[in-house]
Amino acid sequence: MSTALGNHILVEFMNCDPHIMNDVAGIERDMVAAAQKAGATVINSTFHHFSPWGVSGVVVIQESHLAIHTWPEYGYAAVDLFTCGDMNAWISFDFLKEAFKSQSYSAIEMKRGSVNLLTRNDFDMATMRQKAGEWRNPDFFTRNVWFTDKDEYQALSLRFTGEVFFDVQSPFQRVRIIESYKYGKMLALDDMVMTTIEDEFHYHEMISHPAMFTHGNAKNVLVIGGGDGGTVREILRHDSIEKVTMVEIDGEVITACKEHLPQIAAAFDNPKLELIVDDGIAFIKNAKPESYDLIIVDGSDPVGPAEGLFSVEFYTNCYNALTKDGILVAQGESPKFNEKAFAELNHTLQDIFGINNAPVSLFFVPTYPTGMWSFQYGIKGDKHPKTVSNESVIDAFVDAKGLRYYNSDVHKGSFATPNFVKALLKK
Repeated sequence: MSTALGNHILVEFMNCDPHIMNDVAGIERDMVAAAQKAGATVINSTFHHFSPWGVSGVVVIQESHLAIHTWPEYGYAAVDLFTCGDMNAWISFDFLKEAFKSQSYSAIEMKRGSVNLLTRNDFDMATMRQKAGEWRNPDFFTRNVWFTDKDEYQALSLRFTGEVFFDVQSPFQRVRIIESYKYGKMLALDDMVMTTIEDEFHYHEMISHPAMFTHGNAKNVLVIGGGDGGTVREILRHDSIEKVTMVEIDGEVITACKEHLPQIAAAFDNPKLELIVDDGIAFIKNAKPESYDLIIVDGSDPVGPAEGLFSVEFYTNCYNALTKDGILVAQGESPKFNEKAFAELNHTLQDIFGINNAPVSLFFVPTYPTGMWSFQYGIKGDKHPKTVSNESVIDAFVDAKGLRYYNSDVHKGSFATPNFVKALLKK
């Protein structure tokens, strides 16, 4: 008879592959497999990814549990292997050491619940067995895997299925397509949510239609970024468009979205679209002066390949490439999440376009941290989005195209800024 109720192995895996340490779906898969290799019965799994890095999770087994927390920046994982009965947890240890590509490790084994120090209690075992017999483990254990986008103080978390449909490390960023329970398949770049099937129209309608109806006759449009295809899809709904040039630096984003998000990437074959896989910053620097009626900067947050999309030089080049009554629209960050980037971008646009020609449009995206997001404008001429008067034309277009977010009321209301936002924008 065993002298302890449980066996506990505390493991430190060091010098692991940092990419593996930051892959929540891969870690969940390997932890479950490690339990099954040792003959355990898996009950459920709960795993959570933290942006920009780190994974925590637990696999609950009939024999107890396997738990982990990772620090990818150190190539380190702290792992708990707690078992009861005859299960040999060292089998799980060996499997995880190989799966995590650990170059070094330490492990401490201890017995838990010494029977010599415990007194067995008497209770109604028959009733307990009856209740236990009524429960059956499902054929496939339940999974609880979470994706988190956060800064130092707040976060947005989405539960996803654990399935990864596309996962490529491009020269610029990690490109993934995963599937959330609430919002369907989604595009994540470097572990930040970019768009999802269920709420993408919030973003793509608002980056496109307010500027199109403000200009009134845009024919030649440049989109920088926007690799998911949603922005060009919306722009090409307008009959006035003669040509859209889209410059996306990362071809893997386009590939992923065409294959797995076809509802969003629906216009890549449109004959009016010229698709260029190249650096948008270099492209606009060499653009012909006064060549575009509308420039849309559909970039990600100011890190990685999108960092240069927040510079004075870049927006000066955009100004020069706009026609005399042209309009610039840029992904503008959140006044409640990336306050510094939000304010600095607007101050830059005020300096280039003029203090009264850099309005901000606020809108809501459920899958972005805080929900509140913005587009920031640069108005080169006198066509101002706050003074549109073609409401009937807008709403007829909305009805004809089946838009789900934008309408004439939303157009006007989105440029009404709360007082705390006005304070951020004041130089």
